[in-house]
Amino acid sequence: MLSLKALSCLLDYPDAGLVASRRELIDCFRQDSVLTEDSKAALIELVDQICAQDLLDAQEDYTNLFDRGRSCSLLLFEHVHGESRDRGQAMVDLMNIYQEQGFYIDAKELPDYLPLFLEYLSSRSIAEVRQWLGDVSHILALLGERLKQRDSHYAAVTEALLELAQVQVNQPELAQTVSQEERDDTPEALDKIWEEEMIRFGQGSAQDCGSNSAIRQRRAEVEGVMPVKILDAAASSNLGQVGS
Repeated sequence: MLSLKALSCLLDYPDAGLVASRRELIDCFRQDSVLTEDSKAALIELVDQICAQDLLDAQEDYTNLFDRGRSCSLLLFEHVHGESRDRGQAMVDLMNIYQEQGFYIDAKELPDYLPLFLEYLSSRSIAEVRQWLGDVSHILALLGERLKQRDSHYAAVTEALLELAQVQVNQPELAQTVSQEERDDTPEALDKIWEEEMIRFGQGSAQDCGSNSAIRQRRAEVEGVMPVKILDAAASSNLGQVGS
């Protein structure tokens, strides 16, 4: 599905290539035969919003939204397994599925990175797309509501994905749940996370990393990994269970 490829590009870290593709992205959404007109309009508004900004401002907004704390992380398994060992095995399983289907990724992204996941799905059948999106619908719904409550136009992407999955969400209940969450992207919350990381990795590691911000550390975790790839049926069932 071409629209999934466009959604992948739109949700990825904004760069000059995204800005240059503005017209193609808008045309892709306008021509989509599955999404509703409201979803198309919201996605086009997001494209225009990103492309109208100075690129550095768009990148800073993106980083502040998705890399500060974990609640809006675009790493799917982070919402399911956190930092547990189960996350590593789930990513290996996911990577094996990618490889079996001839989909290879480089060393810059983890296999559960949502834009990468969508790029993979863009080459699959509509039935398979709906199955996979259905498996992660709880994560998408939670992420989308968090984005809404942060007044982010990126919520249009998760709305479109849930629409493609044909999944209905109990919006009032979800909104109430998210409204009661403690924000993890405030300076105080980030300082607390950073202190925990210093204790976990030891004094030597803390000294090495002390000059970097928590945000840079989070992005370094993503950009410094080795190649991996997506899950089999058994592993995919774990995606629908959002961890606490």
